[in-house]
Amino acid sequence: MEFKYFMPTEIYFGEDVVLKNKDVFKKLGRKAFIITGRNSAKKNGSYEDVTKALAEAGIEYLLFDEVEENPSLETIEKASGLGKANNVDFVIGIGGGSPMDAAKAIAVFIKNPEVNQDNVFSGRKLEFIPVVAVATTSGTGSEVTQYSIVTSNKEMTKKNLGQVIFPQVAFLDYKYTYDLPYDITVNTAIDAFSHLVEGYLNSNSTFMSEIYAERGFQLFEDCFKKLVTKDLDHGFRADVMLASTLAGILISQSGTSLPHGMGYPLTYFKGLPHGLANGVLMIEYLRSFKDQTKIEKMLKVMGMSSLAELEEILKKLITVKVKITEEEIREYAQEFIANKAKLKNHTEEVKLEDIERIYRNSL
Repeated sequence: MEFKYFMPTEIYFGEDVVLKNKDVFKKLGRKAFIITGRNSAKKNGSYEDVTKALAEAGIEYLLFDEVEENPSLETIEKASGLGKANNVDFVIGIGGGSPMDAAKAIAVFIKNPEVNQDNVFSGRKLEFIPVVAVATTSGTGSEVTQYSIVTSNKEMTKKNLGQVIFPQVAFLDYKYTYDLPYDITVNTAIDAFSHLVEGYLNSNSTFMSEIYAERGFQLFEDCFKKLVTKDLDHGFRADVMLASTLAGILISQSGTSLPHGMGYPLTYFKGLPHGLANGVLMIEYLRSFKDQTKIEKMLKVMGMSSLAELEEILKKLITVKVKITEEEIREYAQEFIANKAKLKNHTEEVKLEDIERIYRNSL
């Protein structure tokens, strides 16, 4: 047996973990730069907890609350300019994947003044100021991964910044998700589930990473039932956040695979939320495997006897109505088949016609 494991993020999981562990902030500097969206962090109590903890720890803070869904490099550049001008010491991303991913990218831009949206993908390894992640949804896993997914309008796609940017600290308080709308809860949960599936059925999968995957699948057996019945009690909120974090740890080791890469054009061009884009492709992706052994094991862990059972659950949870042409399918498939990084994570040989078929049968 041989594997490599590296996950340096310090995780605090549970209710009121930000206020209970406010002294953690003192280790990071004297001035914090809070990165978030316009409203949700202020509504769910996370922004209030963070600012109260910072005040009690004697730390100044600056707020940037203009992060959009699927954050653009333009927004990241704007925020980093503000952070540099105010000499911030560390960044706190509060929210779902968009604010946390943006916070990571902003931390890179601040540390490297010469970096901008035109040269950030140079491939050069870049340092970054410390990042704290405060998750307010259960899906992205960004609080425990090294990835920062940004929107490049120049390239008309979402893509990874290409740097290793693990948050130094992650605060995971599921109370921030208690009032999360049902549709967002579903979309983010399916994103977490897709991380588990893609990390598990991955050429980089190891004994160590599969521990996280299989525990996550066990949690989803109950989470799926509660999502279908809309029984979103506090126990569900805790379980799905834990599953999301386990999934994040998993993909920090393995990376994602076909659905994530194939889903990006559906988000950029068709406006599908990220989790929904993954979910709509999931069943056809699973059917595409010639060797179903590991998929059968995954289903068994979730208490399912067949792929049809999973398909029925996903049909109850997601409805996708997009207009897509054969020309668009070919274009998306050709673009994806050129993505060697995603293809190498798939355990079987995949051809252009396979990718086209997954798109066509899913949409």
